[in-house]
Amino acid sequence: MENEFGPVELPIDGALDLHTFDPSEAKELVTHYLEECRAKGILEVRIIHGKGTGAMRETVHALLASLPFVVSYRLAGEASGGWGATIAILEILDD
Repeated sequence: MENEFGPVELPIDGALDLHTFDPSEAKELVTHYLEECRAKGILEVRIIHGKGTGAMRETVHALLASLPFVVSYRLAGEASGGWGATIAILEILDD
């Protein structure tokens, strides 16, 4: 990902916080992040989209529903962000 200052390096650790990103970047960012997680064998990913108006959550859920390697997704439990975060379960990457 890039911003006005150049590339942004994100740790691939199974948690993606979208708070600092523009909503227009969400589709590309989330897709790329999930692909990188799969490549590292991380199959459960927490996407933090915030509570706000729900627009980012809806964008993330629509994207997850369209990705063939997303097995399922659900809102996170209270200990993991409640309705401000989504847990996505990914399909194992075939070698």
